Amino acid sequence: MSPQILIAALDLPASARVEQRVPKKLLVENGAPTAADKRAINDGIEEIQWLAALKPTTIGVPEYRDEAREYLEIAVLGVTLRPDAKAERLTELVHRAVPYPLFLILAPASGLLLSVAHKRWAQNEAGKVVLESDVTETELSGSQETATGIEQQFLKALSLTRQPRTSLLELYQGWMDTLLALNAARVTGVFALPADADRAAARREALRECVRLEGEIARLRAAAAKEKQMARQVELNLELKRMEATQSAARARL
Repeated sequence: MSPQILIAALDLPASARVEQRVPKKLLVENGAPTAADKRAINDGIEEIQWLAALKPTTIGVPEYRDEAREYLEIAVLGVTLRPDAKAERLTELVHRAVPYPLFLILAPASGLLLSVAHKRWAQNEAGKVVLESDVTETELSGSQETATGIEQQFLKALSLTRQPRTSLLELYQGWMDTLLALNAARVTGVFALPADADRAAARREALRECVRLEGEIARLRAAAAKEKQMARQVELNLELKRMEATQSAARARL
């Protein structure tokens, strides 16, 4: 799926569009804490495009301020990756480098990676913004014609007109919940946006639990396959069954 299809799905007004190329040098200077990160940016990124700036004057949604954060603008950024780029690390670096909350569209060799991450003021460094939690991301692959029904529903739900408009923080949270709805739908087979903030929080926690348990189950299966002692095999298989039952319970909460 092309970035253009995704941008069209966001349904952004012309007043918010920027369409400016961003020099990689800015990202290297502001978002590369190590020499390895500098190399990852220089070697892995082909192009950075600042696609849109969403703020009260461009989309009519009020800014948000409290003691922990201020959301004066949401930046929509498109990043084209080169083959063999370290997509996961680059996603985090880009989010850390830009002081505004980002709707980040990463375009690797095939498909798209979409991500968002809440930000807050740093506790020990005045004026510095840090990630409040882990990056929330999802993936789209193929073309619009081959997109699954779930992905088509997701694209419709992304529209700016379908997001909360109370504040830029609520709007951003709406996009985060939409990304998480797609991730949950890939487990449950049903795309559904959360009914309220409590339901959204419960879904986020259940998804984290599913990811954690998936790793544990893979580890246990590998250990059981290698184990030669019968008693230890039985013990590992019992633990595996317990983990699978916990995983089923987490999936049910999605």
